[in-house]
This record gives sequence, structure tokens and C-alpha cells, in this order.
Amino acid sequence: MVIAIIAIGMTLVIITGGIDLSVGSLVALSAVVTTWLIARVSGGDQAGAAALTLACLAGIGVSALLGLFSGVMITVFAIPPFIVTLAMMLVGSGLAYLLAKGQSIYQVPESFIWLGRGTLSGGVPNSVVLMGILYLIAHIVMSRMALGRYIYAVGGNREAARLSGVPVVGVLLFAYTLSGALAGVGGIVTASQLKSGSPNYGTMYVLYVIAAVVVGGASLSGGEGKILGTLIGAFIIAVIQNGMNLTGVESYTQKVVLGLVILGAVLLDTLKKRGWLKRRSRSKPE
Repeated sequence: MVIAIIAIGMTLVIITGGIDLSVGSLVALSAVVTTWLIARVSGGDQAGAAALTLACLAGIGVSALLGLFSGVMITVFAIPPFIVTLAMMLVGSGLAYLLAKGQSIYQVPESFIWLGRGTLSGGVPNSVVLMGILYLIAHIVMSRMALGRYIYAVGGNREAARLSGVPVVGVLLFAYTLSGALAGVGGIVTASQLKSGSPNYGTMYVLYVIAAVVVGGASLSGGEGKILGTLIGAFIIAVIQNGMNLTGVESYTQKVVLGLVILGAVLLDTLKKRGWLKRRSRSKPE
């Protein structure tokens, strides 16, 4: 579920023609900030619901701020997204280790697991309900609202979008801020599932998230992608990963398989585009 949640923000970033390599580190940072506040400020095991809520909002807020910072570096200073988010990946990881002093934080109340392990009366996990709500909202935004059309326009042709009156800077800031915020939500869900916060969380998450988005049909060159396609891609990646775990495939081999899946999805997208270009060239009059 965590991969699927983070993949929503990554989808928007990739549709704009960018990339966000910092999401894995922001998962760890959000988990550490949240559990640190609970343990050090809110009374630890005795923390109440209000304190837990505020700590979770703080964790999401810190991740969103780092995402916003990435967006500012990309839009104002025209630094490539790969470089900016790679730097923020290191910053986020370093901050998580500094705050937690390299250790896991366990001083959280039993009620903290409500989001990650709790279920509704029908047996549906709370994290699944949260994921469904987020995907529904994202689908409406991308398919029914002007903001969604702006995001596609920026990814398709940034200069043309700017000349058409699209607030390109605002759209990019929104995409990277949302990506950071959803990584923060993923960190809270992870911490809730494991009832602890650790700077080691989120390792390899960025690869799984990018794989889910690409397998779901988004183009790394921007301008293409669907929210529901990302959800399907996340399920496919989860099935592949769980299948390898059940069959006893070692973690190193799983990395090889994941890399090949990403490469295969990008290759298919490239071949599709080249075929489209060939058909267009044949359709032009002599």
C-alpha cells in the first residue's frame, strides 16, 4: 500500500517531465519525525489521539517542505530534477539519521498502529481505505479539473504551456510538494505498521515507485500517464515481488528482476513512440 500511495505523487512529477528520487528518504524522515515527536514531546507511550495527529501532520509537513524546496530549485534556478532530488535524497536520509541518532524509535502508544494495522468493521484495512481515497481524489483532479490539464500540458510542451497561460512554475511546485507530502504519508503508514520509526525505512522504495508508474503506462519523457494505470502498475509490482518472496527468490535476484521490469517498460514506451512517428511520417503527403 505504501508504494501505491507514494506512486500518486511520482505519477504527477513524471507526467510533468521530471523525476523525484528523494521519496524513499522522505519516507524515513517522516517516520522518524513523527515517532520522535511522539516519544520526546507528546508523552511517548501515553500520547493521546490529538498528539498523535499533530505529530503525523508534522511528519507530512516536513516531507512536503522538502518537496517544495526541490520544486523551487528546479523552477527558479533551473537545476535538473535528477540532480536536485538526488541531493534531497541524501539530505532527507541524513536528517533522519541525525534526528534518530542512527537508532529506531519505539516509544509510541499501541493506538499508533491504527492506521497501518487497523481494519474497519468489514475487515478492510485502514491503509487500503486511505489509498482508495487518495487515488479517487487524484483521479478526479487529473481527469476532471483544470489543474490536471495543466500538469499534462507542462509535461507535453513546457514552453507552449507557458505561452498558453498555464502557470508552469506553480504547477511544478505543486507536483513536487505533493510528491513529498505523499512520501510523508507513506512514512507514517510504514511507521504505524511497524510501530516504530527508523532512518532505514524507504530503502529501494524509489525504484519500486518508479517501476509502478512506468509499468502503469506513464512516459518518462512527460505528458503521458494515468492515475488508475499507476494503481494497476503498483499491483503488478506487488504481485511480482510477493511471488518472488513466496518462491524463495533472494533479494539480489529480485533487484535484477525489478531493473529488467523497468527497462522493459521504458523500452516498450520508446518503441510505441517510434512506431507512432513512423506512421505519422507515412501519412504525410509527398
